[in-house]
Amino acid sequence: MANMKIGLQLYTLRDVMASDFNGTLRQVAEMGYEGVEFAGYGGASAEDMRDLLKELGIEAFGSHVSLQRLTENLEEEIAFLKTVGASYVICPYLSADLLSGGEAFWQDLFKKFAAIGKRLKEEGLEFAYHNHDFEFASKIDGEFVFDAMYSHVDADLLKVEMDIGWVQYAKQDPLAYIAKYKGRLPLLHLKDFRKSEGKSIDTVELGQGDLALNDIIAAAKQADVEWLIVEQDTCANPPLESVQTSMNWLKENGYKA
Repeated sequence: MANMKIGLQLYTLRDVMASDFNGTLRQVAEMGYEGVEFAGYGGASAEDMRDLLKELGIEAFGSHVSLQRLTENLEEEIAFLKTVGASYVICPYLSADLLSGGEAFWQDLFKKFAAIGKRLKEEGLEFAYHNHDFEFASKIDGEFVFDAMYSHVDADLLKVEMDIGWVQYAKQDPLAYIAKYKGRLPLLHLKDFRKSEGKSIDTVELGQGDLALNDIIAAAKQADVEWLIVEQDTCANPPLESVQTSMNWLKENGYKA
C-alpha cells in the first residue's frame, strides 16, 4: 500500500463546498487526505488554487471535467490543471440523452476520446474515464461498452478510473476487473454500497456496506493503482462527517498513518 495515496473526490462535498470552498478544502487536508480530485473549482483562479494547495500540503492529482467542457473548453482546462500541478483529466459521466444514441454514439465517442487523449498527452496530462453501471448494460462487438471503450482507444490515450462500487452494482466481479486493467488503472474510486429494502442501493461510508474492501485494496495494489479515491455519491450523514468516517476506516485498517 506504500505506493498508493489516499484521495477524495470533492463531488462528495459539493454542497458544503458551494458555501465555503477554501474552508472545506482545509478540513479535508486536516483529515489526512493526501490529494483531491476536483469536481469544479469554486470560482478560484488557477494561481490562487495552486497557492492554497501548497499551503495545505495537499495534491490536486486530477479533475472531473464534463464531456461538454472537454469538447468546448479543453484548452482552458489544460491551462488551469497544469498551473495547479494536476496529472489526470477524467470524463466523469454521460447524460441519458447522449446514451440514447446507442452504438453509433459510442463509436463516435471513442474517436473523440482518442483525440482528447492525444491533445492532453501533448501537454503532459493523462486522460481517463470514470464509469457508472450503464457501461455494463450493453455490448459492442461482443464486449461490454466498458471494455469496448478501452479496446477501441489506445492505452496511452485513455486510462481507466474504475469506480469499483458501480462495477459491483452492475453485477461484475470487482477483483477480476481490477486485475484485467493492471497497468492501465492509475485511479480507483473506493466506494461502498449497501442494499436497502426493495431494490434501492445506498452509498455509505467505507466499511459500512457490502463491498469486500480489504480484498479490493489488495487487488488494487497488485494492479499498480496510484490513487485510492474516496467517493460517496449521497450521504445520509453530514458529508464532512462521512468523509471523516471513511478516513477513520482507512486508518483503522492500516491503509493510512
